This record gives sequence, C-alpha cells and structure tokens, in this order.
Amino acid sequence: QVQLVESGGGLVQPGGSLRLSCAASRSIFSINLMGWYRQAPGKEREWVVSVTNSGSTNYAESVKGRFTISRDNAKNTVYLQMNSLKPEDTAVYYCHANYNYRAYWGQGTQVTVSS
Repeated sequence: QVQLVESGGGLVQPGGSLRLSCAASRSIFSINLMGWYRQAPGKEREWVVSVTNSGSTNYAESVKGRFTISRDNAKNTVYLQMNSLKPEDTAVYYCHANYNYRAYWGQGTQVTVSS
C-alpha cells in the first residue's frame, strides 16, 4: 500500500509560481510511476504530468514548458514546480502513484490562480 500526502497549494496571481509536494509512505524508488492530475470545478479529472522511477517524464501540452516534475528519492517526495500560472490552471491537484498494479491517490490540494 501507498499513502500520498500533498501540500503546497494556495492562491497565486496570474504569472506567479507555486511548488506542490507529494510525500509517499514508502520508498518512491519502488513506485514505477508517479504523477499529478487536476480537476477544475465542473470538469473531469485530467492528467497533468508523470515521471517513472528511471526519471522519464511526460507532460500534458497545456503545461509543457511551465511545469516541472521532479523526484527526491531520499525524501520519498515528488514535486511539481508550476511557473507562469494561468487562471485556467485553477483546480484541485492530486498526486497519483502506480504500485503493484494498483492506483493510489492523495487527498488533493487546491490551487487558485486569480488576481
């Protein structure tokens, strides 16, 4: 089993930055795939970015060049650095992990981009 705890959300102005953290309850080196999804009000949850335990990354087109995912294996934490934020990035952001053929989710953290 894997427990995921997100933090770092908040209110930021357009063009600003935030860094989200996702702390896992076990070594993330053993988790083959981790990533972030988001869900805006009235919309379905959408994939944002993922990273494998070998460090390969993939980004949704809407965030490419603005968001960066990274892993700190020593801290069992995955980070999402979000720059040049736009109002359309407003959503609840969920950390996700695939481990032993099961999907795990965090509780979500709210990101609001507004002036």
